[in-house]
Amino acid sequence: MKIDMKRLAKLSKLKFSPEEEAKFEKEMENIVAMVEKLPDIDASGALIDPDNPMVMRKDVPEKKFSREELLKNAPDVQAGCIVVPKVVD
Repeated sequence: MKIDMKRLAKLSKLKFSPEEEAKFEKEMENIVAMVEKLPDIDASGALIDPDNPMVMRKDVPEKKFSREELLKNAPDVQAGCIVVPKVVD
């Protein structure tokens, strides 16, 4: 599968040198080829081990970052909110 790194870079707002673009394009193509080779799995639950069930951890909220710290990574902020392009008329 051919990967269009210029389009991906534009969509993700990243900038690559021509050398990086060629390198990442080859790496992405290798990843897609590997994923395409993965076998299909049966969704009937045959892979679930009844002797070792998965247990979800408790969802405990933690305050790790301040609002200011998070917003400093946003490209445009107004009144404490992230500004995004209008997508709906």
